[in-house]
Amino acid sequence: MDRNNAPDRGAAHGNGRAVATWLRRDRLAVVLALAVPVVTATMLVPLRDRVENTNVALLLVVVVVAIAAFGNRVAGYLAALSAGVWFDFYFTEPYQQFAIADRTDIQTFLLLVAVGAAVTELAVRGRQHAATASREAGYLAGIYAAAESGATGGSPHSLIKTVSDQLVDVLHLQAARYQPGVAGLGHPARLRRDGEILWHGGVWDVDHQGLPAVTDIEVLVENAGRLYGRYLLRAAPGTCPPLSERRVAVTLADQVGAALG
Repeated sequence: MDRNNAPDRGAAHGNGRAVATWLRRDRLAVVLALAVPVVTATMLVPLRDRVENTNVALLLVVVVVAIAAFGNRVAGYLAALSAGVWFDFYFTEPYQQFAIADRTDIQTFLLLVAVGAAVTELAVRGRQHAATASREAGYLAGIYAAAESGATGGSPHSLIKTVSDQLVDVLHLQAARYQPGVAGLGHPARLRRDGEILWHGGVWDVDHQGLPAVTDIEVLVENAGRLYGRYLLRAAPGTCPPLSERRVAVTLADQVGAALG
């Protein structure tokens, strides 16, 4: 079998490992969100008579910030709630009871939870923006590499394989393979130039249903109105790349068409 047509199992396994790593990290973050605030609060109990409650609350906010930066939104909110609960238990009268008698301590408790939630949102959004910027930079680098390969007369087989790998990465696919000279064979879904998926005569709602996983998805490789072939994409159930990533996939296929033309 042509290596360019073989499913890219290595890339699919790489994506699987990345997902598994993130799942383990999220679980660890939740455990830390529940454990670290109580451990921190317990360690500060001997200083209860010498340290103001507001300073204790600030230290617990630092713990929440660290967990939110490491984990996800759920972990951050759990850490904020955990910090508030153990602040109440150890540092507000009556001690070692889940009750607060002093009005100032009530305000400090509420501020601790509110600030913890706020910094969690800031950490999550900052991480999302950084991830988006990193992905976009990667997409541009991939398009540039494909265009440079075609412009410098690189091997078409090498370019086809490179773009196949990039399609798997961009759309989070199980596999992508190239077929020369055909289109529509087998009646697969089709990724159009506008980034929409056409299947069974209608537009498939990717945003709500994900990519079709029971059929291949073809991306035509064309140049100046001439068909050179297609990429057949195989998506895992639940894969839902945004419109911007689907358009990047079409642009990558165009680089192959330009090189072959």
